[in-house]
Amino acid sequence: MSRVLVVDDEPQIVRALRINLCARGYDVQTAADGRQALSRAGSYQPDIIVLDLGLPDLDGVEVIRGVRGWSTIPIIVLSGRAGSSDKVAALDAGADDYVTKPFDINELLARLRAVSRRTPGGEDPSPITVGNCRIDLAARTATCTTPALARTAAEGRVLDGEDRNVRLTPTEWALLEVLLRHPGKLVSQRQLLVTVWGPSASDSHYLREYMARLRRKLEPDPSRPRHLLTEPGMGCRFQP
Repeated sequence: MSRVLVVDDEPQIVRALRINLCARGYDVQTAADGRQALSRAGSYQPDIIVLDLGLPDLDGVEVIRGVRGWSTIPIIVLSGRAGSSDKVAALDAGADDYVTKPFDINELLARLRAVSRRTPGGEDPSPITVGNCRIDLAARTATCTTPALARTAAEGRVLDGEDRNVRLTPTEWALLEVLLRHPGKLVSQRQLLVTVWGPSASDSHYLREYMARLRRKLEPDPSRPRHLLTEPGMGCRFQP
């Protein structure tokens, strides 16, 4: 079942899209503004985003840029702006298609199918190893052997050699995914804050705290991390 994130602040349009998409087998979630859209794009991991440009807090082009900082999720713009400059700006920012309002639902569904066909299957990478942990982004599971869990075993003692699923919060998943999708690359503090917490985020304390949480859960020795690295004042990196 394909997952669609509908981003629009007009309740009637959201309702119409939800009804029509669900009737055709799509799983649908919605967001009413840009900050919510960026957050849900990270936590929900949609297969396609349908995005209005005229949002109450952010311009839709900013949302496109925020998503493109970490993902190639197909984005179809659904907007009342019919000017060529608006279309060019959205497409240059990374949108895959542009549909103007008022729109025909069958045309939009056809655009969704077309974008799905153009998207290579299996965008999610194969499971990735981080220390003693196996991370499956597609299934959103993290499985660690005892050494990675022993230091965080306050919740329950772990037997030697035992594999356990490690629970990550939606925010931890969002941050981890950005890093894992850019192996070896330094991802700037600003890009991480915008992608995970939204464009208004400016306090790098959030980033330090959540990186520390990920290290405690996934690194064999959190005090001497080898894979989830921070370069002070610059950003973070996943080192395979």
